[in-house]
Amino acid sequence: MIRVRRALPLDAGSMATLLNTIIEIGGTTALVRPVTAQDMMEWMDVAPDMSAWHVALDAQEKVVGFQWIEPSDQLPPEAAEIATFVQVGQTGLGIGSALFSATANAARSLGYVWIRANIRADNDGGLTYYQSRGFRDYAVIKGYEMSDGTTVDKRLKRYDV
Repeated sequence: MIRVRRALPLDAGSMATLLNTIIEIGGTTALVRPVTAQDMMEWMDVAPDMSAWHVALDAQEKVVGFQWIEPSDQLPPEAAEIATFVQVGQTGLGIGSALFSATANAARSLGYVWIRANIRADNDGGLTYYQSRGFRDYAVIKGYEMSDGTTVDKRLKRYDV
């Protein structure tokens, strides 16, 4: 059984470990360098009044996924950016669905009108996940250069809250 709650600073270490496994495998996130618990705490604190961070916990209270929305300089004030990470080997088990339910409710509470997902075009799992939540394509970024010099295309998807 998956339980979702707001992320706490105490979750930062578990979240960083989960994310670092995904970064190490590569191919599904624009992040290319490992992150620390301190990085996670700083990210959670960037826009505390207009962001929402949630964690998914398994029956043993272990973090098996997390998701956040926050404002972006690239978006109008009525829109938020979303990011989702699920423990490797645990996709397709309802973790992402549970997280998105909490995130969509938080987006409405924060006054957002729509949410943007910015996904690597070669991330089939991410594209499928957001499509299954009701996100629809609205733009493509060709030749996005990541911090390590790798170039990928990105697909932008929109979900109207």
